[in-house]
Amino acid sequence: MIDKVELVLGLLAAVTCIALLGRKLPIPYPILLVLGGLLLSLIPGLPPVRVRPEIVFLVFLPPMLYPAALFMPWRDFHANLRPISLLAIGLVLFTTLLVGLIAHRLIPDLPLAAGFVLGAIVSPPDAIAAIAITERLRVPRRIVTVLEGESLVNDATALVAYRFALAATLTGSVALGSLAARFVLVALGGILIGLIVGFLTTWIQRKIDDPPIEISLSLVTPFAAYLPAEQLGLSGVLAVVTTGLYHGWRLPEITSSSTRLQAGPVWEMIEFLLNGFIFILIGLQLPEVLSALSGYSTTELIWYGGGISLAVILIRIIWVFPASYLPRLLSEKLRQRDPYPSWQHVAIVAWTGLRGMVSLAAALAIPLSGANHAPFPGRELILFLTFSVILATLVVQGLTLPMLIRWLGVKDDGSIEREECLARLKANEAALARLEEIAKSEPGKDGVLERLREEYRDRIRQLETADVGDGERRGGLFSNEYDRLAHEALRVERATLLRLRNERVINDETLRRIQHDIDLAEARLSRPRSH
Repeated sequence: MIDKVELVLGLLAAVTCIALLGRKLPIPYPILLVLGGLLLSLIPGLPPVRVRPEIVFLVFLPPMLYPAALFMPWRDFHANLRPISLLAIGLVLFTTLLVGLIAHRLIPDLPLAAGFVLGAIVSPPDAIAAIAITERLRVPRRIVTVLEGESLVNDATALVAYRFALAATLTGSVALGSLAARFVLVALGGILIGLIVGFLTTWIQRKIDDPPIEISLSLVTPFAAYLPAEQLGLSGVLAVVTTGLYHGWRLPEITSSSTRLQAGPVWEMIEFLLNGFIFILIGLQLPEVLSALSGYSTTELIWYGGGISLAVILIRIIWVFPASYLPRLLSEKLRQRDPYPSWQHVAIVAWTGLRGMVSLAAALAIPLSGANHAPFPGRELILFLTFSVILATLVVQGLTLPMLIRWLGVKDDGSIEREECLARLKANEAALARLEEIAKSEPGKDGVLERLREEYRDRIRQLETADVGDGERRGGLFSNEYDRLAHEALRVERATLLRLRNERVINDETLRRIQHDIDLAEARLSRPRSH
């Protein structure tokens, strides 16, 4: 027990240090974490770190999928459902098929069914590192939406294909006639479970007005969707995603401001820690993977790993360009509704195929033997190839993606900033109109009302003159100069409070109360871009 506690504390320290280093380097922290895990694995005397696949699927997958779905803009997700489906379903199945065939031809002693297992394992990209890169470089919102939407759905497709490929390998055959029907049943069943859990938890949350209890319920929710679906043989991934999308639409109506302000940092910390643990664990698996491959020469392993990794990268490129242009070429209605995207945007989506957590967990979950107790064919080699694909895509594609984005000259189109500015303007105009109505019906409150009205008039003036067309500013409420001066004023307020506390004029409770108000005021300003 002590060893496990020490391991968790050690991983936490490693994640913190590497993430801190990532703020100083122009490298996304997921890539640094994988490389850091690799370096840690080379330390002499370090005990082997074994990751149980059921732990990864249960402990990591639901709480990482749920907030991603929760904060996915439903309007944008629905508007881009066609390209998301082509990537999350079509490309995953296409990758499974081609990688299986290539692996079978490239590696003589790997059966075709086992090749399809490998194809299903490496088929779903992990968008965590990709989003970290694209958010830093501020690419157009539609690219981010497509990548995030793909990552929400593709895991379900890959894991269903993985189950069928495993069955074919273990039994020697699979009923192809029932494959499509079973796929639809698993997917629709998972969606139904997600809707039921989403409705029930929303109904419960509507009855509660207690932030700690509501946050605790939100932490339980992804597991409440995942576990029943998996127990019934349905898609737990789609159940969690459906619940998250449902909550993302409903929760702004039924949660209080206190709950939202407190829940955000809680989920942000959980996401950071889970992402950090899983990526550093990927790097730590290298000794375990290599120790089981003594029967292969170094040249063979490099050839196999490099060949499969290159195939995975090229298959995505081969799929994405035709999938982006061919439907529009064949459908005039689609061209009118959704014109041809620029090839630069398509190239970014095609190159953003980084693999990660789900691929590692699926590879580790391959059984040691089948029903007849025969060893699973090529299990250790599949583990190595999966690790090679994860490492190659994270490092090669992850490190070159920023250069590709800059070389293509792709920049944020400013759509989010324009929408935000418009929404703020309409909300403030509506509030000012309501204050004008109150002034007419309650004339005795002119002093208070005038202060409020002047504040809203000032906000409206700021919004009407805001220049957010280039997408270089976030939070279109204040100008850059206003931000600078406001931050300076708040800094002086904080320094004064600390001086009064240190001089024993006020106590710590008074300090915290006023500091909380200052923190909220600062949160309303345009925050600096995160890294």
